Amino acid sequence: MNKNLWLLILSQIFAFTAAPVTVFLSGIIGSQLSPIKSLATLPMALSIVGIAIFAMFAAKVMSVIGRRSGFIFASVGTSVASLIAACSIIFESFILFNLGCFLIGAGVAFSHQYRFAAVETVDKEMAPKAISIILLAGIGSAFIGPNLANVSKEIIPQHLYAGSYVALAALTLTSTIFLIFYKDGHKKNDFIKKSSRSYFELISQPRFLQALIASAFAYAVMTFLMTATPISMHVMEKMSLAKTGFVIQLHIASMFLPSLITGNLIKKFGHSKIMYAGVILFLTTILLSLFEQTFFNYLIALIFLGLGWNFLFISGTSLLVLSYREEEKFKAQGFNDLIVYSVQAIASLSAGVFINLTSWKTMNLICIIFLIIIVISTLRADFKQKNLGN
Repeated sequence: MNKNLWLLILSQIFAFTAAPVTVFLSGIIGSQLSPIKSLATLPMALSIVGIAIFAMFAAKVMSVIGRRSGFIFASVGTSVASLIAACSIIFESFILFNLGCFLIGAGVAFSHQYRFAAVETVDKEMAPKAISIILLAGIGSAFIGPNLANVSKEIIPQHLYAGSYVALAALTLTSTIFLIFYKDGHKKNDFIKKSSRSYFELISQPRFLQALIASAFAYAVMTFLMTATPISMHVMEKMSLAKTGFVIQLHIASMFLPSLITGNLIKKFGHSKIMYAGVILFLTTILLSLFEQTFFNYLIALIFLGLGWNFLFISGTSLLVLSYREEEKFKAQGFNDLIVYSVQAIASLSAGVFINLTSWKTMNLICIIFLIIIVISTLRADFKQKNLGN
């Protein structure tokens, strides 16, 4: 826990508030502004698309201007995007609100780089713990963002929730205070003089592919089922909004709280074993879908879903940093995030379609395909490494 890591944690807490506030408010505001009610979730979907599109751009910008300047640029940009969203509510423009959410997603793409910046402040063997700490800080974002958005929703008279986005603009800008004291270790010349491998060469590495698949499909399964949960619980099973909200809250807690120990578990047992454990946790969620759907069934299933995501995502991200050279880190990180958040966007957009066309049980069973791919890629990487060792 050095000074740089502390500064990144504090900065990330405020910068990342854009994500939970978007989840909290975009659907509500979308339903108020949209001329077509079925498009109410479009702003949320566009924010995820923004993350996917700008993932590689964020890494590229930071490779040129450095981590600190990149994060400050993103904080200012997200603040402006939040003000655009606030104006859209005042002017009652659904199109402008969609633009604001898309640009907020672009800012969140930069925020996802905090985990890689954290890794660079510690020795490589401490990477899992550094990533765990950064993810754990997401709980602070999830608490501060929505609560302040709720408190400030009426500060602009006759324009409900416009004040929430003004407050979000202030929150994201606050992160720059900590970044002023952050010491950026990035050196431009290191990346100009050296040549990096192609994307194909990176993917050809069994460990790189294993890390990419674990992170991407962890997000695919988690987002696919989490997005469908409110519809399955509240609309189809007629459970109350209070019960549905409680399940989602505990799911989010189970996504981040295990970060207290995940880094240590990876260090003790290795990346692959923690990935297998993550797959088993996901399988528990799927198994529960075969029984009668009750409140406690959903509750336990979503807790295991969060735990599985935590194990797979942290182990995948920390393994990634061991799979590329120093001079190609921005290229590898950008490509990784492009794939991971593109997969998340597809999962989020398709979840509503699948839950309406099929069922909660069928959606869970579909996820087995992704788990099989994770296991195969992990077994392949372990086999290749064992042969090289011999």
